[in-house]
Amino acid sequence: MNVKALIFLCLWPFAAAAQGFAGLGTQAADAFSLPAPDPEFTFPRDHGPHEDYRIEWWYLTANLSGPDGTPYGLQWTLFRSAVAVEEGSGWTTPQLWMGHAAVTTPDAHYVSERLARGGIGQAGVVAAPFNAWIDDWILAGDWTDMRMTASGVEFSYDMTLTAQGPLVFHGDDGYSVKSAQGQASYYYSQPFFEIAGTLRLPGGDVAVTGNAWLDREWSSQPLAANQTGWDWFSLSFDDGDKLMGYTLRQSDGNGFAVATWIAPDGATISYPDGALVATPLGYNDRDVPVQWRLVLPEQDLDVTVAAINENTWMPTTVPYWEGPVTVEGSHAGIGYLEMTGYD
Repeated sequence: MNVKALIFLCLWPFAAAAQGFAGLGTQAADAFSLPAPDPEFTFPRDHGPHEDYRIEWWYLTANLSGPDGTPYGLQWTLFRSAVAVEEGSGWTTPQLWMGHAAVTTPDAHYVSERLARGGIGQAGVVAAPFNAWIDDWILAGDWTDMRMTASGVEFSYDMTLTAQGPLVFHGDDGYSVKSAQGQASYYYSQPFFEIAGTLRLPGGDVAVTGNAWLDREWSSQPLAANQTGWDWFSLSFDDGDKLMGYTLRQSDGNGFAVATWIAPDGATISYPDGALVATPLGYNDRDVPVQWRLVLPEQDLDVTVAAINENTWMPTTVPYWEGPVTVEGSHAGIGYLEMTGYD
């Protein structure tokens, strides 16, 4: 998802008064559309915005390596949130946009945030030819070959992406259930990007290569009112298999955990609530779990996931933790971890 996403973004201006994490569990979806089983996706149309849904995001993370083998992480995210179903133009549009960009090194974490109103050209997404932007940040191309840029006070990057596999659909053919009560989203990914480019950091430019994972998700009420946050994993193993999995934490101490196992050719197995077990093993100074044990018996998976940099807190409008991780145990690899709902 990216529950990665599910993100918080949602009704960020109203998060303090809303239900569930960042308003994503608001009970009434008002007149917005709701996801339904048996979706039929149409591309390139569905790469673009769905303004009849309340919330939506385009969410990319990447594991990178420099010439000397130093690991880096990269994030590029654009969120759309509608505050009303009515149409508008210019400054009267109900569409709000938020962008997050970050670069992580073993010793530093650089973050930037952009906010925009739709309808004035400052931010938006066009399905074909695909172009997503907020100010001068862009993610554009045909979902096979893409270019991505972003910048902050202390960093910038300019990347090219080339897909080496197909799109992947989570849940039941892209209909992703998020709670026992039936909240859901539409959710698909492109987890097979190869990525290359340049990071511009305070210490100088760094040429990097690696792998990237792009998530697409939209809904109007993706969480239940008692779901307080999530722990989301996107892992790429050395043997070519991949795993997307997350636990949605509940106020009663229970959780809702699902997973997608992705073969090297893009074939998937969707696992329902309870198949994936995620157990925190170690915490950083903010009391955020930065080391985890993940167990998925059906795939003989038993691994330890650990942050490359424990201090990758995103001090954004809605704060969260996001950063690259290593994987050791029954499977070795790298990936990304996102955790929301922590103080």
